[in-house]
Amino acid sequence: MSTIRASELGTYLYCKRAWWYQKQGCSPDNQNELAAGTKIHFQHTRLVMVSGCLRVLAYVTIIIAIVLLAIYLTGKLI
Repeated sequence: MSTIRASELGTYLYCKRAWWYQKQGCSPDNQNELAAGTKIHFQHTRLVMVSGCLRVLAYVTIIIAIVLLAIYLTGKLI
């Protein structure tokens, strides 16, 4: 009995025939399109990670600005 992987389940749920071809060892004819899709997904992942980092940086900057404003308003700025 062979182990069923999560990627196989995803392939089967998306297209039963694609899953069957994969089990038979057939490779898809649209290798260029698959490579382009992989590249687009990689770029999107990178953009999401960069935007998350920028969001954290923005929050830190706002907190620093509020702390500096509070220090300034209390007159205890060195």
